[in-house]
Amino acid sequence: MDYLKVSFAFGEIEEYQKDLLIADLADIDFETFEDTVEGFNAFVQKSLFEEDQLQAVLSEHQSINANYEVEEVVSENWNKEWESNFSPLIITENCYVRATFHEAQPQYQYEIVIDPKMSFGTGHHQTTTMMMQYILETDFTGTSVLDMGAGTAILGILAAKRGAKDVVAIDYDKVCYESAIENAKLNHIDNLVSLHGSKEAIPQQTFDVILANINRNILLDQIETYVSVLKQGGLIFFSGFYETPDLDIIKSHCEKFGLTYQDHKKIDNWVSAKFIK
Repeated sequence: MDYLKVSFAFGEIEEYQKDLLIADLADIDFETFEDTVEGFNAFVQKSLFEEDQLQAVLSEHQSINANYEVEEVVSENWNKEWESNFSPLIITENCYVRATFHEAQPQYQYEIVIDPKMSFGTGHHQTTTMMMQYILETDFTGTSVLDMGAGTAILGILAAKRGAKDVVAIDYDKVCYESAIENAKLNHIDNLVSLHGSKEAIPQQTFDVILANINRNILLDQIETYVSVLKQGGLIFFSGFYETPDLDIIKSHCEKFGLTYQDHKKIDNWVSAKFIK
């Protein structure tokens, strides 16, 4: 399978503007992104790329002065590049994340093996790291867990390793949906179900814990649905947004639906926050 790399360069861009642009690019089949000095690179399957769609997305972001170049990346080179940039990660002294092509480190209590397949959720992004830290601090024994915007399902997998009795992982991206299934098998997790969709895919059951590492706007749209399937006394961990101004906006919205803010973590300006129903 061949990919195209679209290299974006910006004269000046705010972090939130970049995130909004990336979200829109994901909607037109771009699968993964990497930061560069000039901006970022975005990768898309060659067969799915339509330049008129790209132009339409950029026209919706007229406040951004963006230049881009398109080049082909054949699968062999892509795999080599991906592997060279994916390094093992130590979350805490007892949690280690590696890819299938790294050596096993069985001395860690929680060793998670991820085959990214270019889907989000390797633990390297600040939001994923903080969510994993929360999971490691929380007792998941016997809990029912919903992992929204699951990506590779790394959060759901860690929750299962921490004692969750069942995990439902949901992502609207088919690559992520398939990746979650494969990664659960790699980690010998047999109580994780991967579903393809968004909030409409949430099954009619209740959960003890909800993990949602997405972005502010999607969270604001879906919080009411999350609350409807969260048990009284249940926990929600949110991430994918900034401390300023997003955290106060999330707090205010959560209050409307009976969620009480507990605390939050911060790396750079990224935030993960804990709420209880």
